[in-house]
Amino acid sequence: MPSFRATLQINGLRPGHAPEEVMDMAVAAVGAAHVVEANQLDIVAGTPRITVRFMVEASEHDAENQFARNAAVSMAHGVNTVASSGALRTYRRQTGKWLAI
Repeated sequence: MPSFRATLQINGLRPGHAPEEVMDMAVAAVGAAHVVEANQLDIVAGTPRITVRFMVEASEHDAENQFARNAAVSMAHGVNTVASSGALRTYRRQTGKWLAI
């Protein structure tokens, strides 16, 4: 099964939500359709960024990429219920590198 990752900048929490809800929501959104391999929080240039790594069921290359993009969009929609977010990016693991799709 091919491996993908989605990254999302987090700009701030919405009122009434705790910081841990951001990652919980991201993992739940992606995990609803795919196997989540890992997740992490990084601070890049002073801005929080979450990463969720997941696998997509093997099929045709373009279809796999589309499933991954859809998962990333679902993650962003879920996270936006608890936090405001910025740039969303999706990557595919190929030949030992993470390539943007």
